[in-house]
Amino acid sequence: MYPFTYRKAADTREALDAGQRGGRYIAGGTTLVDLMRETVERPGTLVDIGGLPLHEVRVTEGGGLRIGALVTMAEAASDPKVRIAYPVVSQALELSASAQLRNMATIGGNIMQRTRCTYFRDVTAACNKREPGSGCAALEGFNRTHAILGTSNSCMATHPSDVAVAFAALEARVHLLGPDGKRTVSFADFLLKPGSTPNREQALIPGELITAVEIPVHARPLASGYLKVRDRQSYEFALTSAAVALHIRRGVIREAKVAAGGVGTVPWKLPAVEQALIGERPSDRLWAEAAGHAADGARPLQHNRYKVELLKRTVERQLRIVGDIA
Repeated sequence: MYPFTYRKAADTREALDAGQRGGRYIAGGTTLVDLMRETVERPGTLVDIGGLPLHEVRVTEGGGLRIGALVTMAEAASDPKVRIAYPVVSQALELSASAQLRNMATIGGNIMQRTRCTYFRDVTAACNKREPGSGCAALEGFNRTHAILGTSNSCMATHPSDVAVAFAALEARVHLLGPDGKRTVSFADFLLKPGSTPNREQALIPGELITAVEIPVHARPLASGYLKVRDRQSYEFALTSAAVALHIRRGVIREAKVAAGGVGTVPWKLPAVEQALIGERPSDRLWAEAAGHAADGARPLQHNRYKVELLKRTVERQLRIVGDIA
């Protein structure tokens, strides 16, 4: 690990000032500290923001939900307001990491976490995300766990967060505070596809700080859930996953929100699946036909072709589960 300076921010202004000067924000530190140990990340200054007043979960006007950036994963998962209104969020969090990590890691840090691609974390391997212009070893390497959606010739690393998939499905918004004041970015625009600049992963300006993630109001009743397929049951990242929320009224699907994880360079919204569901009556045939669109536009390589079929099956299975609940 390389030498660095540590400072604890007393308030948001102090944090922003340090961030503008190149300081890296840290709260739970469950991802950044690991990357520093592996010398993938070499920040000169760490700015501890754990004491900032960003720990609240509250219902917004109209019935949405706002989760402070420093709420831990465990706190968010167990909060009654989250569990009752959006089970998909609680389930995604509970299927993430280990209990010890969930007690430390924050919501803001979770959506900011970097890929678990082995080539990214191996400083001897070519990686455009870690070192722009060096190449992507995964393209010709062992890419079984890599993305099939949103990839480019520069990068095919998956985004590792589970709860980010739920936020993408629910069309959440990210609240930011920066040197020019407050702004809000849709979750779909916050996490960036790699394109030719995979090293730029979020739509942040220097020194900007995440303050909250807000889930907008959705029609009620809303049934939702998260399904994760992985190599082992405990503490493993997704091969595929599906976040589904359905509003069914008078036997007809009026609103459908669906996103997939483990298969995209960002949490992958599935609008073709959603459109196939809206206005239809739930049935086994409908779930299968809608899920058939889940891998539209996929670009699999040698070792991850299986993900095309696995993704369709994962989405179909979760549509059935949530459909039965609704």
